[in-house]
Amino acid sequence: MTMRPFNPGNYARRRIVSAVMNGLCILAALVGLIVLAVILFTLLQKGTVGLSLEAFTQPMKTPGQHGGLSNAIMGSLLQVLGGIALGGPLGVAVGVYLSEVGRTGRFATLVRFVNDILLTAPSVLIGLFVYQVVVRPTGGFSGYAGSVALALLAMPVVARTTEDILKLVPDGYREASIALGAREARTIWSIVLPAGFGGILTGLLLAVARIAGETAPLIVTSFGSFNFSLNMSKPMSSLPMAIYRYAQSPYQEWVDLAWAGALIITFGVLVLNVTSRLGHAYMSRGRKG
Repeated sequence: MTMRPFNPGNYARRRIVSAVMNGLCILAALVGLIVLAVILFTLLQKGTVGLSLEAFTQPMKTPGQHGGLSNAIMGSLLQVLGGIALGGPLGVAVGVYLSEVGRTGRFATLVRFVNDILLTAPSVLIGLFVYQVVVRPTGGFSGYAGSVALALLAMPVVARTTEDILKLVPDGYREASIALGAREARTIWSIVLPAGFGGILTGLLLAVARIAGETAPLIVTSFGSFNFSLNMSKPMSSLPMAIYRYAQSPYQEWVDLAWAGALIITFGVLVLNVTSRLGHAYMSRGRKG
């Protein structure tokens, strides 16, 4: 095999192209960071105006009555918890099946295809589906229907992240467990899932972040309410719905509360992400120790 002679011109051209592409990548990253910084600055500037003790202690009221967002905050917490409690385990189970059991089988390929469709499906279609199969048969809007809609949105996110994380677990773990006489189910439960627990937890929190800001499916499932209630069998408010209704209001008091609600959601998602990173780092150090 003959080697091509060194061409200084080609080398210089490649260096120039590489420098230009690196510069474009850095520029794109800077533009994204600047846009994110502007959004966060605007959110802090406008959100702190409506942020007060009443926002956390008073329910939604008519203009001039110094209402708050307590019923919307509690409604969001209950419906998101219900959604992740339903969709989380189902998503993990689907991810385990795709990664460990079905893998490249025909049925697994079909499940993976359907999961990808659910990932890209408009959330309002999910809400309309739940309206037909839950709201109409039960005779009314409810927090439970909202949780079912959020679960259907969370499940494909958890399934995809679980499958990807478990594929990163070294095959040597599985082989060592099977060599010691463990069955496949015991290997998955005792070896594979603990090894990928940090990534699975991150996927669950990503799903929470995904559904925490959903508005469209809740409009046709839980509908919303101005009353403070823990009864999920009745119509229930949520922060995204309160933001949606208040943001387009002509009353400045409601607009301020809409910004405050957006700030609360953003801060809550941030706390979840930081907590998951710290917990994952702590567990990683524990395993190494």
